[in-house]
Amino acid sequence: MANGTTQAMIIVLKTSATEQQVADVVRRIEEAGLRPHLSRGEFRTIIGAIGDETRMQPDRFVGLPGVDNVTPIMKPYKLASREFHAANTCIEIMGRKVGGTALTVIAGPCAVESREQLFETARIVKKAGATMLRGGAYKPRTSPYSFQGLGSEGLQYLKEVREEFGLPIVTEVMDTRDVEAIAAVADVLQIGARNTQNYRLLTEVGQARKPVLLKRGPAVTVKELLMAAEYIMAEGNHDVILCERGVRTFDDSVRNMPDLAAVANLKIESHLPVVFDPSHGTGRRDLVAPLSMAAVAVGADGLLIEVHPHPEDALSDGPQSLHPEEFYELMTRLKPLAELVGRGM
Repeated sequence: MANGTTQAMIIVLKTSATEQQVADVVRRIEEAGLRPHLSRGEFRTIIGAIGDETRMQPDRFVGLPGVDNVTPIMKPYKLASREFHAANTCIEIMGRKVGGTALTVIAGPCAVESREQLFETARIVKKAGATMLRGGAYKPRTSPYSFQGLGSEGLQYLKEVREEFGLPIVTEVMDTRDVEAIAAVADVLQIGARNTQNYRLLTEVGQARKPVLLKRGPAVTVKELLMAAEYIMAEGNHDVILCERGVRTFDDSVRNMPDLAAVANLKIESHLPVVFDPSHGTGRRDLVAPLSMAAVAVGADGLLIEVHPHPEDALSDGPQSLHPEEFYELMTRLKPLAELVGRGM
């Protein structure tokens, strides 16, 4: 490929386009040295073409049999843009859909501390109605002396708890060397806020062909978050879930400043599912419930909530982890709100 800037265009086919005409357009895209991405809607078929700008010649596709119109994508993020894919992306994970009509609730401890702690938490969150179980086997910590997770031992516990409770597992990957081992256990690979712009890691998880939950970094713009998603999607993995978890500001009354505007904005700019993390967003247990409600109200597809059987004894993020009874209460309160905004639970 030439050394130009990556560009993309949308080729909208006529409702009367035949399968052969669709195949011919795809073939022409490939012959031009571009990558085709086929999207079939209820009434229209759309083909995205992405590649080097020196090969991007819309005129060669205008007037082809079956083609209605050709439109360049101007956004720097191509595959993640709403222009590229108009309909909301829905990601199916063990029969559960993220980005669909049902609200996704991913709950569990910040870190896997022991087999007993993980199994107890899994019982709690499943009984309350959680969709997936979260838990870190590897933990990035500000201090090198803080608990860093159980590593491979934690992965084994996650594998066992998945088999026992049937909940999909969401866990963080921090290092390219661990991607293969974690992908063998996890149903969703989480990229933490500290690694939002770790482009080598993003590329590696894109190649792992597992859904990815991509967190926004504390100093990352919405545009930069979508560009990070682009790294994953450029590897052929379009199963990306965006996660808003607050940004760093001058205020120190909360751990981060939750950006609910970003949730609504991402739903406009991108077709990818968006979840909100009120636990890391605030760092305060007493703010998790109201921020969860607010996120659902502005359009979040799901929530990422830390729950611990005994938060006062947690080895990481105890102050922001909900007690079991608090999580039950929150799930009860979320149900009527979710229904009010057109979602089920």
